[in-house]
Amino acid sequence: MIETLEGYRYGAMESLLQEAGVNPVHTRPLFSAVQRRLVNACLGEAEGILPPVARWLSSESAPPLCSIEQVDCTPSGDGFTEKYLLRLGDGTEVESVRMGFPGRFTACLSSQVGCAMGCVFCATGQMGFSRHLSAGEIVAQAHHVERSLRASQGERLRNIVMMGMGEPLHNFEPVMEALDILTDNRGLNIGPARVAISTVGHIPGILQLARHPKRYSLAVSLHGASDEERGALIPVNKKWPLADLIEACREYTAIKRARVFFAWTLIGGVNDSADHAHRLAVLLHGMDAHVNLIPLNATEGYEGQAPEEGNIREFQRIIQDSGLPSTVRQRRGIDVAAGCGQLKAKRRSPAPRL
Repeated sequence: MIETLEGYRYGAMESLLQEAGVNPVHTRPLFSAVQRRLVNACLGEAEGILPPVARWLSSESAPPLCSIEQVDCTPSGDGFTEKYLLRLGDGTEVESVRMGFPGRFTACLSSQVGCAMGCVFCATGQMGFSRHLSAGEIVAQAHHVERSLRASQGERLRNIVMMGMGEPLHNFEPVMEALDILTDNRGLNIGPARVAISTVGHIPGILQLARHPKRYSLAVSLHGASDEERGALIPVNKKWPLADLIEACREYTAIKRARVFFAWTLIGGVNDSADHAHRLAVLLHGMDAHVNLIPLNATEGYEGQAPEEGNIREFQRIIQDSGLPSTVRQRRGIDVAAGCGQLKAKRRSPAPRL
C-alpha cells in the first residue's frame, strides 16, 4: 500500500523532501499544511507552501493525499454524537464517531476494515477481517472529524480513542505512526495523555506499547474473570490466556508507571453477578487499575441484553468497595449504532416516504 502524505511523521517527511532534492527547511510548513488542512483545498496553494514544494507536490514522485469520502453522516438523538461512514481509496469503508462531552470533543477512530478478533457481541468482530488501515488513513479520519467539528461547532478536536473498527495493536506500527503524527505539536497537537488505545488483550502489542516513547492510555477488554468465561466471549483468549494477559498488564504498569483501564461489558445473566464482580476484584488486586463498566449495546448478531440498572450499580459498588476505582461508561450514539461494539460500516436505511 502506498503511504499518503498524511501518514508521514515529521522526520520521515523531512527525509522525503531531501530525497526529492527539496531543501528540508520546507518540512515544517508542509507538515503543518498537511496536518492542519481544514478545507479540501489544493495543498500546493496552502499558506506557507513555497514554489519548490508546490512544484514537487504536483509531480508524480510526490505521495498523494489520502482519498477519503464521506458516504453518510448520522447524528444521534442525544445531541452529542455523530457517526461517519467513510469510503477509502480502494472502495472499502470504515466508520468513525465524533462524541461531545462537557468542554471537549473526542474522535473514535478505526484501525482496520473489520476485525480478526471475533468477539461474539461486537458488530465489527462479526464482520471478519478485510485489511489493516495505513497510518495516513487513520490520520485522515481524525482530519475529517476535525473539519466537521470546526464547521458545525467552531471547536477543535481534543481527544482521540482508538476504539473504532479493528484491533489497534494487531496493526501496531501504522497505529503508532498515526498517533505520533496526531500528537505532534506542529500538527493537530493532541496531547498524548488525551489518547487512549483499546485492545482485546493483544499481549505482544501491549508489551510493545510499554516500550513506546510516548505515553498513551491503555484500555484492555476483559469481560470475564476466568478463561472459560472470557473465552466464550473473546475467542482469542485461547491464544492469549487471562493469566498471561494480566501479567503483561502488570509489566506495562511497572514500565510506564501508568494505570491500565479495564473494560467490562456487562451482559445480563452472563457476567453481571456479584460473584463476577468479586472475582474481577481479586484478579486485579494490587494493580494500578481502573474498571470501566459498559452495559451491552445491542448488535444484530448477538442476542444478549444489558443488565438491569440495579445490577449495574451493585456490580460497581463491589468493585469500588474492593479499592478499585470504577465508572459506568456514558452511553452515547446507541440509537444510530455508534456505541461501543456497534460499528460495522453499514449505511443507514433510507427514511420511509410519506
